[in-house]
Amino acid sequence: MTDSAHASPPASALPRWRSARFWVMTVATWAMVALTLSLGRWQLSRADFKLELAQAQAARGQEPALSESALIQSPDGGLNLHRRVVLQGQWLSNHTVYLDNRPMQGRTGFWVLTPLKLAGSSRVIVVQRGWVPRDFADRSRLAPVQTPAGLVEVQGRMALSPGKLYEFKGEELGRIRQNLDLNGFRTETGLDLLSALVVQTGAPSEGLQRQWDAPNTGVDKHHGYAFQWFALSALLVGLYAWFQGLAPLLALRKNKPSPD
Repeated sequence: MTDSAHASPPASALPRWRSARFWVMTVATWAMVALTLSLGRWQLSRADFKLELAQAQAARGQEPALSESALIQSPDGGLNLHRRVVLQGQWLSNHTVYLDNRPMQGRTGFWVLTPLKLAGSSRVIVVQRGWVPRDFADRSRLAPVQTPAGLVEVQGRMALSPGKLYEFKGEELGRIRQNLDLNGFRTETGLDLLSALVVQTGAPSEGLQRQWDAPNTGVDKHHGYAFQWFALSALLVGLYAWFQGLAPLLALRKNKPSPD
């Protein structure tokens, strides 16, 4: 008997499940399936977290409104975030700031922010009073806004600092700005500012509109990402089943010699 009789069969003659290529593809495919499923579940967990956060925010909004005295005693904006407030104080109109490129109801304009000196105290809080449209012919021509003198009452809710937009140049210090940093504004004005912001609510008044958008929780985004990961996982399973199972089986049947 010759050595050729004991030689190993060629790789093409081996069953598919015994080939190295088969196992490499199998391990790689199922590792990717496990990864994409894990990422999909993570996105769903993020969506659940955002929903719980939104529910907590809604519950905060139902708590009794803070007065100026209660706010002074607990000035941390993070702890009071989304709480309603009813404040009395005096506008410091000479420190009013207009934040540019802030849309409302699909229109471009300014958010108008004015510090409010709280009644019976030296403490000051910045109030996002409302929105005015922009004059596209002359950016510096601002819509008229009435700022009452004397003691006023402001209703609103506690919020984070205004979202920061990209600045093409250094920080602006004029009346019209792109952004407002509360810490920097405290240093700039010398005011005894609280590290918090109030968004004024209510009907339009004083030349200002207040149709504020509801906070975006991002839940839909996470659900969309989860769907993409799960779809990719299903695609990997489908491709594996086709190329490693159905396609070779169909090819084998096609090439099988027919009986005479």
